[in-house]
Amino acid sequence: MSLAKAWDVAYVRFRAPDLGRMRTFLADFGLVDAQSSPDRLFMRGYGSAPFLHATELGDPGFAGFGLMVQPEELERLAAHDKTAIMPLDAPGGGRIAKLIDPDGFVVEAVAGQVPVPALPLPPRVAWNESGVYDRLSKLRRVPNRASHIIRLGHVVLLVSDFRRSEAWYKERFGFLTTDEIRTEEQAGFGGGAFMRCDRGATPTDHHTLFVLQMPPGPAFFHSAFEVTGVDDLLAGHDHLLAAGHTPQWGVGRHILGSQIFDYWKDPYGHEIEHWTDGDQFIAADPSSLASLQELMGVQWGMRLPSHHAAP
Repeated sequence: MSLAKAWDVAYVRFRAPDLGRMRTFLADFGLVDAQSSPDRLFMRGYGSAPFLHATELGDPGFAGFGLMVQPEELERLAAHDKTAIMPLDAPGGGRIAKLIDPDGFVVEAVAGQVPVPALPLPPRVAWNESGVYDRLSKLRRVPNRASHIIRLGHVVLLVSDFRRSEAWYKERFGFLTTDEIRTEEQAGFGGGAFMRCDRGATPTDHHTLFVLQMPPGPAFFHSAFEVTGVDDLLAGHDHLLAAGHTPQWGVGRHILGSQIFDYWKDPYGHEIEHWTDGDQFIAADPSSLASLQELMGVQWGMRLPSHHAAP
């Protein structure tokens, strides 16, 4: 039995020396102002989460991420890891227990955040495809604009010992393995797992956390944000290009998880992903084994660039 069953990932935290520069990128990426001060920046999406991305003033770096748990689970986690429960000083409030994973990553178990009203989205437009023409007497016009981020979907970490990290996260947060990456005869590669939340019969994303033992780990790899659809993702791609930001990998469709993806770099080198149309599973669905080639492959679209270690 795990100490908790994480419901979802709540937010990611970073440090940056210029909050204005980070805000400009994040707004072009599709996030919206939630709260700011001279030394902290909080950005939200169009969903009900009070914030999804936090940046504090400082040297560039990854500062941790939050996982949603129930209040009673927060108590168990804090007692088990001998850490204090503190107020979450951020939009939405709530309480956190700050845990440290085996590689030193900060993981904030968070409970009691107050949702905010969702922001209005453009109306959905039906598709005409495969002989089913649901859009009648209506034109499809996609404005040149930033994507509309709905929520944070997952975090990817490169770790020093895959089995140790897998056990740590499963013991505390009840993650289930969707796909385990088989160990290959490759220097430094020690396997990995796409892990999803255990929501019982309620569907959840293919993965909320992916841990992979691979150089140059341990290191943050990327965070991924869901957008409203394919047009929204592609319009956002063009918007980011026009604004002069750095593309990393995409557009394409993953094999594992099936997401249509588009990866970028923020101004301080942190990888950040737009995605849409990912796989959904329930707790009863079995785990699978997958290869490194499937991990790095695509069903269609841009192949993995040589400078990019893994998805």
